[in-house]
Amino acid sequence: MASLRSINQDDLRNHNLSVVIDTLLRAADPLSRADLAKETGLTKATMSVLVSLLLGGGILEEGEPTGQSLYGRPSIPLVLKAGRICGMGLQVNTDGYGVIVQDINGTTVGERWVDADMSNTDPRKVFASLNELAEEQEARLAELGYMLAGTGLALAGLVTDDMCLFVARNLGWEQLDLKSFDVVKRLDAKADNEANLAALAQIPGYAMQRRGMGMLEPTASFIYLSTDVGIGGALVRDGRVVRGDHGFGGEIGHVSVDMRGPVCRCGRRGCLEVYAGRRSMVGTAGIASGDAAATKDACDAMMALWRQRDSKTVAVVEKALEAMASAIVSMVNMCDVDMVMLGGLWARFEPELIDRVERMVRSQALAYPKVRVRVRMADVVKRPALLGAAESGLRRFVDDPLQFIA
Repeated sequence: MASLRSINQDDLRNHNLSVVIDTLLRAADPLSRADLAKETGLTKATMSVLVSLLLGGGILEEGEPTGQSLYGRPSIPLVLKAGRICGMGLQVNTDGYGVIVQDINGTTVGERWVDADMSNTDPRKVFASLNELAEEQEARLAELGYMLAGTGLALAGLVTDDMCLFVARNLGWEQLDLKSFDVVKRLDAKADNEANLAALAQIPGYAMQRRGMGMLEPTASFIYLSTDVGIGGALVRDGRVVRGDHGFGGEIGHVSVDMRGPVCRCGRRGCLEVYAGRRSMVGTAGIASGDAAATKDACDAMMALWRQRDSKTVAVVEKALEAMASAIVSMVNMCDVDMVMLGGLWARFEPELIDRVERMVRSQALAYPKVRVRVRMADVVKRPALLGAAESGLRRFVDDPLQFIA
């Protein structure tokens, strides 16, 4: 009975520590002990014990007193201490592969990216190279005295719950047992679709210290569209990614917007990706074809022609615009959310174009004008899936802090 009571007490303490850390991460401003007790509903005595644990474990540190609290004493803010806890993100994308390490306070500890055409590459060689990049970062973390909370892996394809890459058509990979690769086994990396992880990177305070006030609250609901070589999507509900029963939720790129349209790489006709994916747009504009259409140079050329108002390129973008609006409306009507965030290629277009998408979506949404859907460029646009992978690794600490506190 004593042993069971001890286990229950440890579980309760772990839960309360997780609540405190989560609250600190999501706060726009530093919080004192009294602030934390009020925000979490925990007693002052319990909060005092928890904060002492976090201070002693090197997770928190006290800031400079700021005026007086409600009780007449100086208010001492608590801040997440830099140089202690970090998360690692790995990514294999169509334009290369890389690694990033993020401190829980939001700073980047290290980053490496290798630009490469990844079409039909050998996954064994790619993951071996990724392992070398990870080992470089691990050696540096050991020198700096960091504790690695966890590692996330972002992939441009469908990833199952049992760590199988079911298919990644833009990479030419399918049915890969991810656990067979040394870097995944050694780091116990958790793999996910790149759109899901890019969506995580948009959530303030998900696993890193929130910085200022962005467009979203930590518990926001929104649709995220990853518009790159292909098009991926993620549905976020109350600050959590909705993955579905098998982890494949949010695949908006293969929503058909024209049943008589061109054949998609997935075998269906008229998918959104056929009209608004980077590879398809570049190819239809006549700039490049095949694997060359997926390169950064080809995309840059298309953007330059669009800004010059080249008639053929403008026509391609207009068609993509209509297809995007149609697919977004379908998701909005089905999921009942009023915020849509665009990342990747579409974040490079001028704001006026995004405004047009918003107007088209609003006019077609069933609940308009009761619900006025907002379409915005994402807050985090530089390799958001890589950043989100690091946050997914950091989240292991947030959810199970006692494991990392001596």
